[in-house]
Amino acid sequence: MELMEDLNGSSFYCATFKNLCERVLNLLTGEDDLWDMFITSVHLLCVSICFFFCRFIYLVLKTSNNVVKILPKQPKDKAISTMIVIGSGGHTTEMLRLVKVMTPSLYCPRTYVMASSDTTSEFKVHVLEEHLATKANRKYRKYSIFKIPRSRHVGQSFFTSTFSTLYSFLRCVPMMLYHRPELVLCNGPGTCVPICILAFLLRTLFLSNTIIIFIESVCRVESLSMTGKILYYFADVFLVQWPDLEQKYSRVAYVGRV
Repeated sequence: MELMEDLNGSSFYCATFKNLCERVLNLLTGEDDLWDMFITSVHLLCVSICFFFCRFIYLVLKTSNNVVKILPKQPKDKAISTMIVIGSGGHTTEMLRLVKVMTPSLYCPRTYVMASSDTTSEFKVHVLEEHLATKANRKYRKYSIFKIPRSRHVGQSFFTSTFSTLYSFLRCVPMMLYHRPELVLCNGPGTCVPICILAFLLRTLFLSNTIIIFIESVCRVESLSMTGKILYYFADVFLVQWPDLEQKYSRVAYVGRV
């Protein structure tokens, strides 16, 4: 199914580009005038917008209705470029505990993303990477740290957080276009919202096929966090650490303490 979607998307791009090239050629040879070229460009733009909007809605519905599946095992000789979103405090502790048991040679290179105001987590990441270097060959010690503006501060109103999230979203665009990770790991901080939505949009535009795994924080016992409620519709795999949440939400999977 995914392969067919990619093929359909590629065919659409090819047809659109071919049509536009023919119009440009006709304009240069005098067969079409500038107005015809303008009308054709507007038509292609409208068709493209409608196509990608429908694809976006389709992917959201497909993802939100999917029950969590066990991901297929990756060949041991193929590394997965991984982006890890670090929060602060308990979020950082949970995520680094998870990364600590990962195989460095399989999830490589690793890109850590955290809020620009977070200095403690950066130090903890360096300490963790030193530990991972002792588990595997140092050639797999490929990691980088990026800092982005915080999407939402503690106690910030929903209205103002909309603007701060948009600003963070725009700052993440160059980073996501450059890295295009195959896997995004996150566990609740608001910092991960723009990253996950961007990864989803890149998939919509056929620019990547990133898998998003969201692990709800252990402190969420009876309901999902605000971040969880948003990414419920975008994450490919949604994991929770309390059984009550699995009974309440249809597409989550209970995995116990991470």
